[in-house]
Amino acid sequence: MQKLVKGIHQFQNDIFSSKQRLFEGLVNGQNPLALFITCSDSRINPNLLTQTEPGELFILRNAGNIVPSYGAVEGGEAATIEYAVSVLGVKDIVICGHSHCGAMGGLIDPSLIEKLPAVQSWLSHSESTRRIIEENYAHITDATARLTATVEENVLVQLEHLRTHPSVAAATGRNELNLHGWVYQFETGKVFGYHPQEGQFAPIEGTSFASPSATRELPPI
Repeated sequence: MQKLVKGIHQFQNDIFSSKQRLFEGLVNGQNPLALFITCSDSRINPNLLTQTEPGELFILRNAGNIVPSYGAVEGGEAATIEYAVSVLGVKDIVICGHSHCGAMGGLIDPSLIEKLPAVQSWLSHSESTRRIIEENYAHITDATARLTATVEENVLVQLEHLRTHPSVAAATGRNELNLHGWVYQFETGKVFGYHPQEGQFAPIEGTSFASPSATRELPPI
């Protein structure tokens, strides 16, 4: 806790004072560039990753960067998505998974979460991911490669869930909203984006990505 308190003092004395005009301008409202949906994992920092300032990202975080299908649960995810699209008018939504995801590890190895009933219930919204890995990736026996495939598949599954939300369906139907699937590899700093035309994830550095609306296919492992 002492580190957190010390950080607050440093923020107030050094960072806030150097960007005071920016923070004062936020009083007038927010106009974020994108809704960024990612995992609660402490190893991913959306603003640091994208080098964005306060007010530029509307962020939704939960275990496994999961987006329940519309109506499946009355929770904050649906409200956050609806507000971002219908009120804030974001033009892009990113679902960003990450390497070595504990939630995805628990999804494919239930023994890891057998004493965590709340986690088990939450991961039921990734049941399609688990089923796809079990039935379509039996040939992958290496644990790291299997987890990587799970992380990537889950991003694509959650993008499908995202399209069931009425605000998203309406905005994409007007070509006013783009959806993006990313995977962040925190041990290398690389970010991979999904190419719908090629059916695979590839490094996004210096590359422009279209909305992944095409039929999804996972990259060969």
